[in-house]
Amino acid sequence: MNLFKTLNISASGLSAERLRMDVISSNIANASSTRSVKGGPYRRQVVLLAPQNKQESFQKVLQDSLNGQAPYSGVRVAGIVEDQSPLKRVYDPKHPHASPDGYVEYSNVDVMKEMVELITASRSYEANVTVLNSTKSMFLKTLEIGRS
Repeated sequence: MNLFKTLNISASGLSAERLRMDVISSNIANASSTRSVKGGPYRRQVVLLAPQNKQESFQKVLQDSLNGQAPYSGVRVAGIVEDQSPLKRVYDPKHPHASPDGYVEYSNVDVMKEMVELITASRSYEANVTVLNSTKSMFLKTLEIGRS
């Protein structure tokens, strides 16, 4: 097994999960926003992750793994997209951003859902750190064997 490839895979996972946590933090910070830079209410952002090798499909990776081949190449951020779920409408005729019928459109961010996503991203980040530490330990043990 190539230990450097393991390091690269874990490093790509760390980068992807860090970006995911940044986007989730931004979502939470804008959960009660009625206006964004684009003019309308803030829309929840979602990070899309994909295999590092763009041609790999899940079926191909699974089949190669079952055949004893390890095509693992890590993960990459395929993009950051806006969640198109409906915005929250609240009746508040005194709000400065209220429509003529008295409703205010708030962000479509659900803070509870974002907290679950944040915990998931954090745990994935921790798992990648554990893999990096284990790989480092294997490197050190290999060097010790070489000294003997």
